[in-house]
Amino acid sequence: MKAVVRWLHGFKPGAVSVNSVEQFRACCGALIGICATGLACRLILGPVDSIFLIAPIGASAVLLFAVPGSPLAQPWSIVGGNTISAIVGVASAHWIGDQSWAAAIAVAGAIGAMFALRCLHPPGGAIALTAVLGGPAIHAQGYRFALSPVGINSLLLLLVAVLFNNATRRRYPHPPQLDHSNNHGTNDVRPGDRLGFTPADLDDVLKQYNQVLDVSRDDLEALFLQTEMHAYRRRFGEITCADIMSHDLVTVKFGTPLDDAWKLLRQHHIKALPVIDHVRRVIGIVTQADFMKHADLEVYEGFETKLRRFIRRTMHTHSEKPEVVGQIMTGSVRTATLGMHIVELVPLLSDTGLHHIPVIDDERRLAGMVTQSDLVAALYRGRLNDAEQLSVPALPA
Repeated sequence: MKAVVRWLHGFKPGAVSVNSVEQFRACCGALIGICATGLACRLILGPVDSIFLIAPIGASAVLLFAVPGSPLAQPWSIVGGNTISAIVGVASAHWIGDQSWAAAIAVAGAIGAMFALRCLHPPGGAIALTAVLGGPAIHAQGYRFALSPVGINSLLLLLVAVLFNNATRRRYPHPPQLDHSNNHGTNDVRPGDRLGFTPADLDDVLKQYNQVLDVSRDDLEALFLQTEMHAYRRRFGEITCADIMSHDLVTVKFGTPLDDAWKLLRQHHIKALPVIDHVRRVIGIVTQADFMKHADLEVYEGFETKLRRFIRRTMHTHSEKPEVVGQIMTGSVRTATLGMHIVELVPLLSDTGLHHIPVIDDERRLAGMVTQSDLVAALYRGRLNDAEQLSVPALPA
């Protein structure tokens, strides 16, 4: 009896994991997409009584606007899947006399073709069926049905999806696969991937699962990583950047001479200086690596001479080399906020090659700096505290 009850629970609808704003966004996208596609196709295809819009495109709209991150909703899936399915459907209707058999073979053949061409798109099955059961108007088109209206419908709806999804902050097409290479040009995986599950582990599990998922492999990996971070955050407690950062900072401005900046680096035994404007907002960061790169110090021959020549001020009005910090600083700076949990710093400081991250307040003014050393110390103390909480005091003799 319990087994039957568990089986019946499978018919219970699952909880919706998106909020009302996302639901409304998807509805608006489908409204705009179908309306724009229909109007454009009517203008392109001519008379009002012609077939300018087919029903399966509505199913494509559900995928493109409600689940744009799905592998089944990507550009090649909609264009390739719909078009090849239309061709298979027309061929089945033409070569198979019995309509029931033609319909079944059309759908099965469309699925096989989409698998082979890596463009699986569920509405393709409906398009193949439409090519068989659509009546004399569709049958009269023959293989032109794959181009008009199927191909034109698919391309126009895809164009609207690209514009609408990106305008509403849903990256489309889906971003490329996560990069797991390190910054050293070796075969080692990134530090963040050396503990816990690895991409290879996930690939092996997906092969064993051996079913089509309506979520991309990269999204699945990202969800697992976020779940791990959420668990670590609960385990370590609310340790934020504000708790571990350095407050008393040495800073420079855009116009600080290079020799002054170099003296500050040497005097304070630090490797990076935040570059701020007159209201302490971060506009860049200058590191020892920036000096080496611009002074051509990767080759150690004449290292000291090159460095002195590079940082020495030019006394003339014109100079062919950089003279101030703003000319060699890194302008695109990754920053953290005061309330950011330290777990969120791990991928930034371990996998991206960053060693220093400026911390900004609510007004985007520089408030502190977090380094790899700060993070290591914080994680170490967090593990010690965790061990102390789990330890059981020895019983008295």
